[in-house]
Amino acid sequence: MSETTTAVRPPEPDFSAITAEELRAYRAAENRWRASGAARTILGEPDAGAAIGWQGIALPGCDLPVRVYRPVSTGDGEAGTRTALPLVVHVHGGGFVGTAVQCDWTNSHLAAHLPALVVSVEHRLLAPGSPLADAVDDGWEVLRHVVRHATQWGIDPAWVAVFGESCGALISALTAIRARGAGLELKAQVLVNPAVDLTEAMFDHPSITEHAYSPTRALPQLRLVQRLAVPPGADARALSPLYADDLSGLAPALVVVPTRDALADHGRRYAERLREAGTPVRLSEYQGARHAFLTLPGLEPQAGAARAEILAFLSAALAK
Repeated sequence: MSETTTAVRPPEPDFSAITAEELRAYRAAENRWRASGAARTILGEPDAGAAIGWQGIALPGCDLPVRVYRPVSTGDGEAGTRTALPLVVHVHGGGFVGTAVQCDWTNSHLAAHLPALVVSVEHRLLAPGSPLADAVDDGWEVLRHVVRHATQWGIDPAWVAVFGESCGALISALTAIRARGAGLELKAQVLVNPAVDLTEAMFDHPSITEHAYSPTRALPQLRLVQRLAVPPGADARALSPLYADDLSGLAPALVVVPTRDALADHGRRYAERLREAGTPVRLSEYQGARHAFLTLPGLEPQAGAARAEILAFLSAALAK
């Protein structure tokens, strides 16, 4: 994959009536814009202390690109030449649209300043015939692949964290649960504006009602996400970490919640459930911030503070 230098952002379609063909066309155009130089004024410039590139991974059933962020050498023999970096596996948000490139501002900063290897999963996006279960598998399989090939990737498999945003935070939360079951120890999980409930009850949370159409038209997008994520007859609870039977023994969590977000109560409730289960959790709310604010430093003044908090949390969790 490669970034384009210029692109025009497409108008937002009517998500309540969008066809499969229209969804594919909109996604392609929107992702071209997000990967373009024109988007940098909103999405932020990458940190010069990290080398960024695409790499392919052969996974069961598919070949998947990942965006890799590695600290560059500063000439003092430290970050850029370390052979066993901590690993952060990141999953971008968006559900039916989105690309790892939109998260360069945060991920390159983490790679440079932790320092760590950050691997961002370009997971299969929601579409007819591509439910959330595919993307969940992608997040898990990338984590497992990199840990199994630790020497090749230059990471220390004893120091691993997961990090996701929005639908990507849902994938990261499920990955943390899956890792516990597989005996793969994670040091931390960072969940930013997470969607954690895909059942019909997902729309009953007060923040959904409050922010259904302000500051963005969130409700039609969330309804589309749910329709695409959970095929008819599938168990939505199996893909909703909020309803997991056991949330004990998971990696310590930082749950970041922007308050002007339809999903704010998803994050709050999940933090409550983690705490009730005995999993260490910090709930951090950003007053007045909107959904996806971490990817919008050009528009959202609190993005910098959130990035700094995430860096500090991961620095403490991944300190050897």
